[in-house]
Amino acid sequence: MPDDGAVKPAATDWRQHGIKRVLSHQRSGDTPETMGMGRMVAISGSRNGAQRLWAGTNLIRPGAKTGPHHHGELESIIYIVRGHALMRWGDRLEFITKAGPGDWFLVPPYVPHQELNASDTEELHCVLVRSGTEEVVVNIEVDAVAEPEWV
Repeated sequence: MPDDGAVKPAATDWRQHGIKRVLSHQRSGDTPETMGMGRMVAISGSRNGAQRLWAGTNLIRPGAKTGPHHHGELESIIYIVRGHALMRWGDRLEFITKAGPGDWFLVPPYVPHQELNASDTEELHCVLVRSGTEEVVVNIEVDAVAEPEWV
């Protein structure tokens, strides 16, 4: 293995401080909620000792949309596993874009946004990763524009 200059702690017990497996059924709904979205946490500081990241999934039912929200100072990555998502964002949710399976969204800190399931017949399943160890969800009221601009 190449030496990248990183310093490994002496005599680390890798059995105790190595890889942690989280099985699908071990995810938890014990996370702040946003209307219209079923978030499940898998990795966090409080659940399994993550030091820099939070990760989980979300499910949005056919034809549903989430309430407007942001994640404070956290950056978020959303990976579309199954289904098609519409993402609105901005102070008045004035911008919109679409993504499908295999596509990604990068949501910068404090960006007001809203996820919408683009289908009336199939569920939208996504993987979420955030730049902090605990979920930050700030649900907000927004006077949304009627016709957002496609980006």
